[in-house]
Amino acid sequence: MANKWNSRKTPWRRFTEDREGVSKIFPTMKPLEKKEDSAREEKPAGQTVAPEEKTVQTPAEKIDFSHVKIEPLFEQTVDFETFAKSDFRAVKIENCEVVPKSKKLLKFTLNDGTDRKRTILSGIHEYYEPEALLGKTAIAIVNLPPKQMMGMDSEGMLISAVHEEDGKERLNLLIVDDRIPAGAKLY
Repeated sequence: MANKWNSRKTPWRRFTEDREGVSKIFPTMKPLEKKEDSAREEKPAGQTVAPEEKTVQTPAEKIDFSHVKIEPLFEQTVDFETFAKSDFRAVKIENCEVVPKSKKLLKFTLNDGTDRKRTILSGIHEYYEPEALLGKTAIAIVNLPPKQMMGMDSEGMLISAVHEEDGKERLNLLIVDDRIPAGAKLY
């Protein structure tokens, strides 16, 4: 079944047809068309081009995952339309402080790419000190309804990876490259 959108060259979408022949649009971060290699561009005569800077990568430290336990994957599936309602964004941590009278909560003031600052409370103080997170870029789901915690509204949720290691829970806040701007949407 042809779809009028299939003929367009939209760089951020992929099109598929399911078994019934119905076209569906799935977001992707990969461009559909290949761009010309910048090295192939013609240079004016007499103009020199600086050689590309090469990055030296050091071998990654081997990590022993033999004592790590992770939660099993959900057996229940979520349809694409339900998943697409979740708004995941890159957020810059502008301020982070301990919530008074709480052992677990940290209060984050975040730049989410809008004109106002977003406040999210997260129970990760056991794993992070506030000053270690200042200036970092994290990932948050920003369209959850506000939730009252310790008398304050939390306007979303920071995304973390959790696992068990040697019988103890471990948590890693999802921190991404600082070159990602505040408000960048995840697909």
